[in-house]
Amino acid sequence: MKIKNLINNIFIFSLLIFFITSSNAGEIFVSLKKNKVNVRYGPSFESDIKYVYKKINLPLKQIDKKENFRRIIDLKNNSGWIHISQLKKSNSVIAIKDKVLFKKPTSFAKPVAQIKEGRLLIIEKCERNWCKITSEEFEGWIKTDNIWGLN
Repeated sequence: MKIKNLINNIFIFSLLIFFITSSNAGEIFVSLKKNKVNVRYGPSFESDIKYVYKKINLPLKQIDKKENFRRIIDLKNNSGWIHISQLKKSNSVIAIKDKVLFKKPTSFAKPVAQIKEGRLLIIEKCERNWCKITSEEFEGWIKTDNIWGLN
């Protein structure tokens, strides 16, 4: 009886681990390769276009995949399917609150600029809880809290 209970517990534990790890396995951030990208209702070119993104480097969360299409969701919870050829590894984030851009990766460094909520930021590199970014004419470091699009 003890062996049967042990086997049942191991089986249940294994299922639990499988579902926990597989549920987030496909959720990664990606960015748009081009200035104009079609988002479709389904994972095929025969599916109707739902809407069009017009912002290169826009970060998106990939939540599913089927063959050469990826199901994405954006910061505003819009979702749909995009062909993999229109996506690249994530290289950008969006500030979800106003942030300060610093010259170095410390809050004691010289402030460079005020980054407004909703601003698209291009990531150069990240270290600990800081990312070096560029945004039009500014370059510097921001803390990784209150940004959307970071894996």
